[in-house]
Amino acid sequence: MFQEVPIKYFGCTHRSIAPEATIKNVEGKLKAAGVTRVAEITHLDRVGVPVYSAIRPMAADGAVSIYAGKGATKTQAKASAMMESFERYSAEIHDSDREKIISGVFEEVDNALDPRSLILPNTQFNPEESRLEWIKARDLKDEREYMVPANAVYHPYNLQDSLKLFKSNTNGLASGNRIEEAVFHGMMEVVERDAWSIFEAHRSSKPEIDCENTENPLIKDLLMKFRDAGINVKLMDLTADIKISTIAAVSDDPVLKDPALLTLGVGTHLDPEIAAIRALTEVAQSRATQIHGTREDTVRAVFMRKAGYERMKRINKHWFGDSEETINLSEIKNRSGSSFREDISMAMKILRKCGFNDVLYSDLTRSNIEIPVVRVIIPGLEVYSVDMDRAGKRLA
Repeated sequence: MFQEVPIKYFGCTHRSIAPEATIKNVEGKLKAAGVTRVAEITHLDRVGVPVYSAIRPMAADGAVSIYAGKGATKTQAKASAMMESFERYSAEIHDSDREKIISGVFEEVDNALDPRSLILPNTQFNPEESRLEWIKARDLKDEREYMVPANAVYHPYNLQDSLKLFKSNTNGLASGNRIEEAVFHGMMEVVERDAWSIFEAHRSSKPEIDCENTENPLIKDLLMKFRDAGINVKLMDLTADIKISTIAAVSDDPVLKDPALLTLGVGTHLDPEIAAIRALTEVAQSRATQIHGTREDTVRAVFMRKAGYERMKRINKHWFGDSEETINLSEIKNRSGSSFREDISMAMKILRKCGFNDVLYSDLTRSNIEIPVVRVIIPGLEVYSVDMDRAGKRLA
C-alpha cells in the first residue's frame, strides 16, 4: 500500500526531506490554511532552544488558534509550527466533508468500527439506537476500509444530529512531507499517549535516563542549554509493554520558582535518541508558550500559580521525585529503519505482540494545499493523558 519512502533527514527527527526543504515547499500555502504569521519566540525564554509559533485567527470554534513548533534547530522549529497549523486546518470539518460523512446506527452501518473499542466515557451509547456520524478509514493490516466515528477523526467535532461520544482531541493527528511519513508519526503519538496515560494513572516509579555519555550532539547541546540557564531537567523512560521508546522530560526552574514553569514534554519513536530530543524540545516549547502567554488553555496555569511552587511539586512527585532506577540512553534499543514503510511495519509488529492488530487512518489531506495529513486510530490504546474521563482496560 505504501511506497518505500527513504528517510533522508536524521536530525531532530526522522523525515523524508530536510526541514529547510519542507519550509520552502509549504510556506506558500500558509495563507490558504488561514495562517497570518509565523514568528520566532525563542528569545522570550532564557533557555535558547528554538521555538516558533504560527497564528491562525480564523480557527474553528472550539479549536486553538496559535500553534507552537519546536526543534533542536531553528529550521526544524519553524517547519514544526507550520506543519502543525496545517494539521489543525485539515482536521476541521470542511464543507466538502459533508459529502463523505454518513449518519447511522452502529449495527446498521457496513464495516463499522465498534465505538466501544475507542474507550468511551460514561456516555449513553446504545449500539442499536444511537445515531452517529461516520467517515472512512483504512486498516494498515489488510488495507480494508472501515467506517469510524467522525468524532474520532475531526477536531473540533461540531455535533450535528447525532450522539457525541467524547470530547474531540488531536491524538494521532499528524502531517508529513509524504503520507507514509504522516502515518508513522501519527502512530507514534497514539503510542505516546498510551504510555503516558498508564504512567499518569498508576504513578509508579520509572527509570531516570542518564545521557551524560551520549555521543548525539543535539542531545548534548540541548542538555547544556538547560544546564547553563540554571534549569533542572531530567529524562524518564515511560515505555510500557509496547516496546516503542516513550521518553518524558520534566523541568524545574529553581531560579524563578514559577509553578507554571514546572513543565514536561513527551516523545515517542523507534529511535530512543529521537524520542529524547522530542521530549527535551517539547519542554522548551512549553516554557516559551507559557511565558509568551499564548496558551489558550490558561486554566491549568492559573490553578498552578494559586497552588504554589512547592505544593505543585508535591502533587506531581511522580514526575519530580527521585527515581528508583537509572539507565543509560545507550541501553535502550534502537528499532528504527531506513524508510517509513519499514518503520511502519516494525511498529505494527511491536503492536501485534501486545494484541493490537488494527491500526486505522483517515486521510485528511486537503486538495487546496496538498499537504499530507492523517488521523491515526489504534483501538484499545489509552487516552487518559488527554481525557481523564476515558479510562480503558489497560489502566485497570
